[in-house]
Amino acid sequence: MGKYLLRRILQMIPVVLGATLLVYALVFALPGDPVKAMFGDKPVNEAVAAQIRAEYNLDKPFIIQYLLFLKNAFTLDFGNTFAGQPVIDEIGRAFPVTIKLAVMAFVFEALFGVVLGIVSGLKKGKWYDSVILIVSLLLISVPTFVTGFVGQYFLGVKWSLIPVTASANPTFTELLFPAMVLGSVSMAYIIRLTRSEISSNIAQDYVRTARAKGMSNKAVMARHVLRNSLIPVVTYLGQDLGALMGGAMITEQIFNIHGVGFLTYQSILKGEGNLVVSIVTLLLLVFVICNLIVDLLYAALDPRIRYE
Repeated sequence: MGKYLLRRILQMIPVVLGATLLVYALVFALPGDPVKAMFGDKPVNEAVAAQIRAEYNLDKPFIIQYLLFLKNAFTLDFGNTFAGQPVIDEIGRAFPVTIKLAVMAFVFEALFGVVLGIVSGLKKGKWYDSVILIVSLLLISVPTFVTGFVGQYFLGVKWSLIPVTASANPTFTELLFPAMVLGSVSMAYIIRLTRSEISSNIAQDYVRTARAKGMSNKAVMARHVLRNSLIPVVTYLGQDLGALMGGAMITEQIFNIHGVGFLTYQSILKGEGNLVVSIVTLLLLVFVICNLIVDLLYAALDPRIRYE
């Protein structure tokens, strides 16, 4: 296990470096001058503009800027925004909100997705199996922003059942419906994935053998069918937890949640390249760590898997 863990950590290093280099290059290639954008419609003072470029290393070649960013990132010093605020403080205010939203969405999609998928897989062909499949297909087909706007209008504006927007420090109630919107598409995929795995594994020879030996149906489901069926589901959930952190941009915009997605969108509009790359770097670390945890969970779900 130790050697496997070390090998996976070493594999994460080029992934992180390559991804940050790509994102930094894309931000560097964006059209326009962020320094001139700071002046708006006012005439640009070239002396002040040159001073700002020197302060933020914008007057240096791309590769030098990237290496300076990496050097500072190792000490969690991501520099300052153009407004003079430390980048780490801006992220520190937004990250807890997005973590709370992502965890709520993750719990929602995992709980309802797995439960409904098991019900659908065990009762394949029944009327409620058809209803679950239709609902899941509808959730997959409809874009998230449509689900968010429709739910916001009817549940928030028309019927006043939920808060229309979130406050600066959102509560559980304010984040409940946005989390359901954020996790709805993934929940639909989990339903269909769990249903497919359950219905496939329940017809395998080892299940018939276990039942022939006198094992109860409940024990067969818990020890064999469910554990084997959850391996691809856990894989999807592990990848989705990292994706939820970065994919909350649309949901946060709809419900005015000042999280990482909202901050990233505003940073792109303002040309805050350093802030954008810093956010993406942290999200990337979350994503690769989640994937590492998923790989380690395989051995707990399937005794045949061992990491030597």
